[in-house]
Amino acid sequence: MGFAQLPKGFVYANDIIPDLVVDLRYYSSNNFVGKPIDGYNNKCLILTKNTTSALKVIQDELRKKNLGLKVYDGYRPQRAVNHFISWARDLNDTINKSRFYPDVDKKNLFKEEYIASRSGHTKGSTVDLTIMNLDTMEDLDMGSNYDFFGMQSWVDYEDITNEQKANRQLLQDVMLKNGFRNYPKEWWHFTQRSELFPDTYFDFPIE
Repeated sequence: MGFAQLPKGFVYANDIIPDLVVDLRYYSSNNFVGKPIDGYNNKCLILTKNTTSALKVIQDELRKKNLGLKVYDGYRPQRAVNHFISWARDLNDTINKSRFYPDVDKKNLFKEEYIASRSGHTKGSTVDLTIMNLDTMEDLDMGSNYDFFGMQSWVDYEDITNEQKANRQLLQDVMLKNGFRNYPKEWWHFTQRSELFPDTYFDFPIE
């Protein structure tokens, strides 16, 4: 693969994990904004080399159970975060409210920490992902959709089925065991503990 000259320390994830399924939601209109996001110019997953190496270990482990990772987002340019901020301030634009934030007033997205002016994704070692069944190519049922803004997405949310809880626990176990920490309000969100660039917010486009 490989399209552009990446900053030192970054890689195209599929170069290292060829069978990694990438569903880059912000490259498409299938997201809470309802349109492609600034800086997502190609459907390729970019992460730090260290994070990608850790994901490869996880992918190899899951494959033994006929499971695999599906990644929704990795490195995110600062211009994309700025796009989210300007969208969040436009209170009249609620095109995807019913699907992504039915119970949250848009004006409260900052206060309730669903949208932030800085994102760990911009440092290159944070990833949003789920697990899929490689036989059916269906995602495991996690009890809420990716990027759903609400309590249903909290890791320890109780009002879901035992199967959904078990699927969440499987994802948490395999990620935490391999050097990631979770974000308690989003079951899909993980950051590598040994971040390569803990203090740097990058803004190169995804291409």
